[in-house]
Amino acid sequence: MKQIFEIKDNQIIEKFLADAEYGTLAICADNKPYSIPINFVKVEDAFYFHGAKMGRKIDILKENMQASFSVVESYSMIPSYFSSKEGLACPATQFFKSVVADGNIVFVEDKEEKVLAMTSLMQKLQPEGGYKPLSKEVYTAALNATMVYKLEIEGLRAKFKFGQHLSEERFVMILEHLNQRGNKIDSETIKMMRELKNDI
Repeated sequence: MKQIFEIKDNQIIEKFLADAEYGTLAICADNKPYSIPINFVKVEDAFYFHGAKMGRKIDILKENMQASFSVVESYSMIPSYFSSKEGLACPATQFFKSVVADGNIVFVEDKEEKVLAMTSLMQKLQPEGGYKPLSKEVYTAALNATMVYKLEIEGLRAKFKFGQHLSEERFVMILEHLNQRGNKIDSETIKMMRELKNDI
């Protein structure tokens, strides 16, 4: 990873993860990789997930608890001619935010921790409320039937790529092209480009 793209501010990382709806969990058994798009919530130093108690994912995890989890938000696609006048394909790129975490999966058996995980997930995905607390007895059967598991984070890296490495000339060229194209995502990309450039 180019150091200029690396984000180390924990508040920025936590906000990104709080806003993201899902990520991709990568696991492996018998030298065969398997990845799953999945909803998540981060609580302190762990990512929590939930799902069925049986299936390929659970079978793999019982063999190998090591996992990697990634969360990505894509921003503007940058055509090569947005930053170069030489007619080459090489400058074409994608701007994005990403977080990748590695660690070990743990199956959550404790009822209180299950309630904490599921409550945190509901607060993230349905912040307006409108449901009974998950600590109520009405949820006992559902909680018993649900597999809650967590990735205990051993390492986490955040990368936000928004042209921070570019010369001023190429940076300005991209801003001008994004302004001209004028998509909603282009406006958001311009905002991020300016914020991150100012932080360097």
